[in-house]
Amino acid sequence: VDEVLGNQEVVVKNLGSQLSRLPGLAGMSVLASGAVALIYNPVALATVYGEQVRGWVASRQQVALTSALPDDAPAPVDLAVNAVPLVLVVDDSITVRRVTQRLLQREGYRVTLAADGLQALEKLQAERPTVVLSDIEMPRMDGFDLVRNIRSDARLADLPVIMITSRIAEKHREHARDLGVDHYLGKPYSEDELLALIGHYAKAAVDA
Repeated sequence: VDEVLGNQEVVVKNLGSQLSRLPGLAGMSVLASGAVALIYNPVALATVYGEQVRGWVASRQQVALTSALPDDAPAPVDLAVNAVPLVLVVDDSITVRRVTQRLLQREGYRVTLAADGLQALEKLQAERPTVVLSDIEMPRMDGFDLVRNIRSDARLADLPVIMITSRIAEKHREHARDLGVDHYLGKPYSEDELLALIGHYAKAAVDA
């Protein structure tokens, strides 16, 4: 907290469905000036983002203790950002990509997007994510071919892949398993289940 402005009694209004999932947001109020004030619970924020913040602090401290860095070393801000797990979302629907992006960003993840398998492979060359979420039916390169390319790349062979698709037939699930897909979710999927899977891989990446 940079500054404490003071205390004020307000009438707390309930959150709508669009804001109810935001971590730490307890309610909102309309001030006498007409401005809308968001009311946060700092304990809840610390519970959700505590480990993440500690990672940022540790990254900054590591940079401060380093007396000399190579010319090509990442800047301190880059090190801090990279401490946050990255999720690659691959889907040809821009609506699905944006909705999934908002869901994951609310939970504190970094998100990168790709419209098909070829674009996803380009993103994977730039930075290895913590986990990949991929649809099956996409132009140029579908999800099955994307997984096949990931598993054949020694650098990415162990990268967790969660397939999210409307194809829920057992033959599709079996084919996905044969290719090395870690989890297979049918649309519509449970957001809580997806977040639990991503959280598992994010924790495993930190512990590794």
